[in-house]
Amino acid sequence: MDKLRWGVIGAGGIARRRTIPGMMLAENAELVAVMDIRPDVAESVRDEFGIPRACGSEEELLCDPEVEAVYIATPVVHHAAQVRHAADHGKHVLVEKPVAYSSEEAEAVVRYCRERGVLLGVGLMMRFGTHVRTMKELIAQGKIGRVVSAYSQFSDWMPDTVDTWFTRKEKAGGGCLLDMGVHVVDLMQYILNTRCDRVMALNETLSFSYDVEDSSTLIMRMENGAQCVVQTNFNVPGEACRWRLEFFGDRGCLMGKDVIGQVDGGTLEAVFVEQPLMDADPAPGILLPGEFGNFYTREIESFSDSVLHEKPLVVPAEEAVRVQRILEEAYRGWER
Repeated sequence: MDKLRWGVIGAGGIARRRTIPGMMLAENAELVAVMDIRPDVAESVRDEFGIPRACGSEEELLCDPEVEAVYIATPVVHHAAQVRHAADHGKHVLVEKPVAYSSEEAEAVVRYCRERGVLLGVGLMMRFGTHVRTMKELIAQGKIGRVVSAYSQFSDWMPDTVDTWFTRKEKAGGGCLLDMGVHVVDLMQYILNTRCDRVMALNETLSFSYDVEDSSTLIMRMENGAQCVVQTNFNVPGEACRWRLEFFGDRGCLMGKDVIGQVDGGTLEAVFVEQPLMDADPAPGILLPGEFGNFYTREIESFSDSVLHEKPLVVPAEEAVRVQRILEEAYRGWER
């Protein structure tokens, strides 16, 4: 099988914990070089995964003739420059979300890659979830009728005591909404096969002292009329987190528990109603099966397949930019 040869810029964090392990399992990908601003991290990752080379700079990695595509997992503020740098060297790019610090900058980056003939995909890997795919298929088939509402709760614990760029506005651009809500906003549009045409949100810092929000409630109205609520937090302890993604229609509902996150799993409960009745008691749900895998392996295999065989990207940058515009409008609305 043909394999796409990869390099990684930003080898710590999510790259080390999730994406690189997933990449090592991909049948059509080969990781040949890693780079991190901390040379000891790059060397450690190289040794841990048996990668041929650890590079001391972006330029060294991008000048490597064996590297055909790069995965970028660095603070958001660096994304635009690094994507352009990779495109200048003719490398295809998979960048973590969001594409850039602002949607305006992201649009410019998308045009830049298009002009240079390189593919630009975005790390919204939850689209590859088993139950997410099932939800999309069932809704497309009309199994729960017309979807009228959706709800999600997606939280994490990110206290002041943690030294991370995720809670620094100058590096991340936003807090829980931009870091976690971006996934769910994307999934709701993806699963419903429609776009948001109106948005409002409450974004506040309730528990901690950093300069981004630790609590967010976003409301979207979709072009098909569905009303969607996305709640995200950086101030809910992991032990208390209950990750939910739910869709309700006029002929049933789909209720996913722990189907979002960094691991493909959870449970999907469905209720299908043939003839709705007034004052009926709630019907018992049925648990739908799933053959689980690795989000990140599927993400890398899909992107590699697009490069190797000229197939459309499952997560094109243009769609990620549209999601970023929604989030920016949500921030502006609250500031007003």
